[in-house]
Amino acid sequence: MKLAEKYSARPSAELPMLFQRILQNTIRDHFRRQKVRALWTPPVSSLGGGEDGDDHDPLETLQVHPDSNPQEAPSDQLQQAQTLELIEEALRKLPARQRQAFVLRYWEEMDVAAAAAVMGCSEGSVKTHCSRATHALAVLLKDKGISL
Repeated sequence: MKLAEKYSARPSAELPMLFQRILQNTIRDHFRRQKVRALWTPPVSSLGGGEDGDDHDPLETLQVHPDSNPQEAPSDQLQQAQTLELIEEALRKLPARQRQAFVLRYWEEMDVAAAAAVMGCSEGSVKTHCSRATHALAVLLKDKGISL
């Protein structure tokens, strides 16, 4: 693929030599990456385990973060889903530019400069649209009984 993409304009006599070089570099890169990964990731056998011969699951040695909640209550899941639906409904009521700025900045987590580039406007415009969208959303959601 690299040969066809990068060197399609080259004379056909050069293609075998270029293919050989691309192949060598790709193989070399693969083994370099493998070597670096091996330095940073421990082998499964070093995660602890059965010197005494019993079966040991290495995943049992991993610690669970105390703030994590792997299983939320169904009522919490329902409430979260309903809240998200209300937020999406409120977003649909915003003017297009405010909605676009808000989604790019807060849901897509773009910085101001990247959002401005996508929207084709100045960074100040993005900030203004985001501020107006935030205030409008706060009012719309407060009317629905949601305070974030």
